[in-house]
Amino acid sequence: MSTNPPNVLVVDDEEAIRDMIRFALEKAGMAVQLASSAQEALERISETRPDIILLDWMMPGVSGLELTRRLRRDAFTEDIPIIMLTARVTEDDKVAGLEAGTDDYVVKPFSPRELLARIRAVTRRSSAVDEGGRLTEGDLTLDTVSRRVLDGRGDELRMGPTEYRLLEFFMGHPGRAYSRSQILDHVWGANAYLEERTVDVHIRRLRKALEPAGASKYLQTVRGHGYRFLADD
Repeated sequence: MSTNPPNVLVVDDEEAIRDMIRFALEKAGMAVQLASSAQEALERISETRPDIILLDWMMPGVSGLELTRRLRRDAFTEDIPIIMLTARVTEDDKVAGLEAGTDDYVVKPFSPRELLARIRAVTRRSSAVDEGGRLTEGDLTLDTVSRRVLDGRGDELRMGPTEYRLLEFFMGHPGRAYSRSQILDHVWGANAYLEERTVDVHIRRLRKALEPAGASKYLQTVRGHGYRFLADD
């Protein structure tokens, strides 16, 4: 992702919300595309690939949750950061959104200031590329320039952007146990407004991504504390 202001796709079936978000983002210098449905969103994405998507959960027809799953299954869109916008506030709802592949979760009603902070945090995380080269632990190699993860045979392991950042953090700090709050601070940023259970959701997704390489065992649960990454157990 470039250092230019991000191109944001706003997907919401309520015109007033779309206009409010567009006004706030354009005032902040961001380019904005609008869509009122999942189908229209897919059309916009095919025309101009956005840097980030703000996606309403409750839409007629295809919901934001299902659209997220579709985007994560497509190689063209699998790594676009997604922030879910919704009035659903239960912990189970938040976990469902994260497990579907969203990178953040903003509860309605929200202030434009909070939304801008979330967008900047997510795009900053997604664009952070270490020029240091490669990290290798066990049968895994993580290329910080191409942002690819390879198994021992050189085959690429597919994973979302949040899972990649988690793995990059763990491979850069092997053997040390980190609490969930420490992981949130290092991977999501100290100003992230997320619950600690968010870490558990993404750890499960990262383990699933590592399974084809037989490397899911490297991510170890430290009971009563958090997690550590250890390739040689």
